Amino acid sequence: MDFRLKVFYTVALRLNFTKAATELYISQPAVSKHIQELEETYKTKLFERNGSKIALTPAGKLLLKYTKNIFEIYRQIDFEMSSFSKERQGLLRLGSSTTISQYIISPILARFHQKQKDIKVNLLNGNTEQIESALINKEIEIGIVEGQSKNQSIKYIPFLKDELVLVCRSENPLAKQNEISVNDLKSMKFITRERGSGTLEVIEFALKKAGLKFADLQIEMQLGSTESIKSYLLNSDCFAFMSIHAVSKELLNKELIVLDVEKLDIERYFYIITLLGKSDPLSELFIQNISDNYNLKL
Repeated sequence: MDFRLKVFYTVALRLNFTKAATELYISQPAVSKHIQELEETYKTKLFERNGSKIALTPAGKLLLKYTKNIFEIYRQIDFEMSSFSKERQGLLRLGSSTTISQYIISPILARFHQKQKDIKVNLLNGNTEQIESALINKEIEIGIVEGQSKNQSIKYIPFLKDELVLVCRSENPLAKQNEISVNDLKSMKFITRERGSGTLEVIEFALKKAGLKFADLQIEMQLGSTESIKSYLLNSDCFAFMSIHAVSKELLNKELIVLDVEKLDIERYFYIITLLGKSDPLSELFIQNISDNYNLKL
């Protein structure tokens, strides 16, 4: 494999020479030298430089497209050639959205590693929108996300059922109420995830079905992670809709409590996502490993 292409690929993804150098364990001047050599080879600029910022030129975008395909072929060669020995080897690039990364994925990866010790897994974290984008751009082979955006180029496999519940700290004045109405939600202050979050999309859809617009809620703050929302809840009288998987420990310790909302049940599935029509033996092995424990409908 031409190391210069690996350098180019890393810079093209990060759009930052310093970050690429750190990731590749080489100096920044070495990164610049490799890019310069490629530009001399192809007699064209691959990056536009504007002060400290860089962007891909049309030639750079084309080279990135082919470089992704080259690395995909190398990855498949490594895995399929390893089938001739008893030790399966390869690299699986996996992406998962926030709730899954924090509360679901670790036991799955541990079980997979016990069976396939020589397969490396790189895990990318992000919200559902970011993970789907990484899959479409071939930066990962498999994603596990919260919600289904029905993208036509993505195959969605239902993985695990989840429930989103309304929670607040146990000292909250409303905590003693057995049940509240959907209309009561208008007078409460909420902490929510950022736009692009699969959780937020599911909440909006469920509220709409119950006759309440998301815009009717008083949003005190939007936060980028589940852990930051929980921390905020424990130090305020705000409320949040959260995955039951994410708050199980706090509910057990009675730090947070669930408030039932009349005629509002928010259920969803977590989905395994792959590119539609694209077969990848290493990805199939990983999915089969999950299916052995969760009985997926493949």
